[in-house]
Amino acid sequence: MGKQSFKPGNMLYPVPVVMVSCGLPGEKPNIITVAWAGTTCSSPAMVSISVRPERYSYDIIKKSGEFVINLVTKELVFATDYCGVKSGRDVDKFAEMKLTPLPSKEIHAPGIAESPVNIECRVTKEIELGSHVMFLAEVVNVTVEDQYMDANGKFELNSTGLVAYSHGEYFLLGEKLGKFGYSVEKKKKK
Repeated sequence: MGKQSFKPGNMLYPVPVVMVSCGLPGEKPNIITVAWAGTTCSSPAMVSISVRPERYSYDIIKKSGEFVINLVTKELVFATDYCGVKSGRDVDKFAEMKLTPLPSKEIHAPGIAESPVNIECRVTKEIELGSHVMFLAEVVNVTVEDQYMDANGKFELNSTGLVAYSHGEYFLLGEKLGKFGYSVEKKKKK
């Protein structure tokens, strides 16, 4: 089996694709599609998104210091792609994609009501990296869709139909292969 060198690049795939909503008081809110998003800390809960400074949402997030990460499902893939290729300078993405701004509990930026999970974030640090600026943010509230809560109060996130992004394409997440710690679980005696 052979291997060859490939040009340096971001080949860490798949990654989550999310719609990030943002807004300034008195102005129309906007949505930007982001594939450079991730978890950075669990206590306090923190995330990061990386945005190119020339993007319309960059100035909104920089001025407001807040944004909402909205998880993407199969039903939202078309809107996700649209929000990634159209600029909020030219179109109202909420209106064009018939998405509903969801008032947030802890920040001014709205979430997207059609998303099963809305993660309200407050920026704590900006890091200039080159082509992108990383916004490091604390999670200040999370809203989840009632229909995905089971009888025991557990959020069944994996039943929402989440989507991942891999090298320019969108994929529906599917087959469960195991759970955390299954490789070291003791087998039950029969």
